[in-house]
Amino acid sequence: MKTAKKFNRQLILEGNMLHAILSLAIPVVINSFLQTMYNLTDTYWLGKIGTEQLAAINLVTPVQNIIINFGSGITVAGSVLIAQYIGAKLKEDAKAMANQIFACAMLFALVCAAICFLATPGIVNWMGADGDTYRHANTYLRMVIWDMPFLYMVNIFSAVHQAQGDTVRPMFLNLGGISLNMVLDPLLMVVFDLGVAGAALATVFAKAVPAMVAFTLLCNPKNDVSLNWRYMKFQAEKIKLILKIGLPTAIGGSTMQLGFVLMSKNVYVYGTQAMAAYGIGNKVNGLITLPSNGIGSAVATIVGQNIGARQQDRAEKGYRISMWIAVGFLFIGGMILSRDMISTAIVSIFSEDAEVIAMAADFLSIMAFWCFTNGVYNATSGLFQGTGHTEVTMAVDASRLWIFRFLTLWFCGNILQMGVRSVWYSVVVSNGISSVILYVLYRMGIWKKSKIKVRKDQETEMAKETDAEIHERA
Repeated sequence: MKTAKKFNRQLILEGNMLHAILSLAIPVVINSFLQTMYNLTDTYWLGKIGTEQLAAINLVTPVQNIIINFGSGITVAGSVLIAQYIGAKLKEDAKAMANQIFACAMLFALVCAAICFLATPGIVNWMGADGDTYRHANTYLRMVIWDMPFLYMVNIFSAVHQAQGDTVRPMFLNLGGISLNMVLDPLLMVVFDLGVAGAALATVFAKAVPAMVAFTLLCNPKNDVSLNWRYMKFQAEKIKLILKIGLPTAIGGSTMQLGFVLMSKNVYVYGTQAMAAYGIGNKVNGLITLPSNGIGSAVATIVGQNIGARQQDRAEKGYRISMWIAVGFLFIGGMILSRDMISTAIVSIFSEDAEVIAMAADFLSIMAFWCFTNGVYNATSGLFQGTGHTEVTMAVDASRLWIFRFLTLWFCGNILQMGVRSVWYSVVVSNGISSVILYVLYRMGIWKKSKIKVRKDQETEMAKETDAEIHERA
């Protein structure tokens, strides 16, 4: 394991850049696909049960994602900081940071899950749900929210290993989880006739098992970065760094998800069929953009380690190659998936309602045609995250939803009278504008100033370790 991580680190810092990008991105894409399959499996079986159950989950999923995305700011900060410490050869700091991340994330997950459980009826009512939709949404959210501690545990495992250049083990961990979920979903939802409650329970159980495995592996003292109780005592310097890097990501992500909640309210105005179509389209689009998301994660690791090693030109080279790979892949894939025959065939998997299929296919066709802009967005976001400039991604994320998307939604709905299609176009227009803004900010060179300062004593330690490695190779 140590040999593999050392090889990955050398590949990121010294090896062929295309090889480095693909070796990191491909497992992340597979891992993201497996995580997406949690929701897609629920969507498939709920679509077989009924439109109202499907609409109920699609309505409240953004609420759950608000909390998940806020907490993920902590793990994103951890991945960035650990990567930079590893690039700078500061192993003790990397280990201490991993433990601080673990303590903060677990505390946050437990507190937020308890608060959300108590507030669920009021939240679902505020979103406008009534009748059976209210009952299903309330049941699902109150149960599924308890997967948060398990989800964060897996995310911490992924962050720690990804920062070291290892994206394969997190992939296999999630493979076990989704395999379990695919068995539990039909068993609990159909065989035991638990409906949305079965979907929630299946998700919680399927995340609990890999979470326990992740915790066991993280506690292994033989690892370079492992959990140890003596490192978990809160350290002011580390907490300050976590907040500095993670808080903008947390605010940006949760603010964006709050925007999705309001988007769901706007879609629900057009009825449960529109809500079901919106959820299907978003989930399938999530699959389309997985390669772009994976490359964005790879960029964050590559940039983080190279910035830590003070190799700015190599960090920029990694970003530029990654961006063009993502744009090219999404452009070709989007042209294929935007064809009406193909988009209709895909969404038909998740619903048997003719009107839902028609609306979802229309939504998917529009998003797929313009999805290449996500390549610019994800790769450039990875660049800013890798250098610790998460305040940039926070501002753009918030603007994408709260300014560009709602402004486009209002214009298309009220001025152009486009009906539910105003929602579809608001998504692609806001994504395109945000991608252009991020690229312009990259060209301005904001990313070049790293957020992590290395002290003099740390510089001396880096020099010693570098000399030792040179001697070892000789």
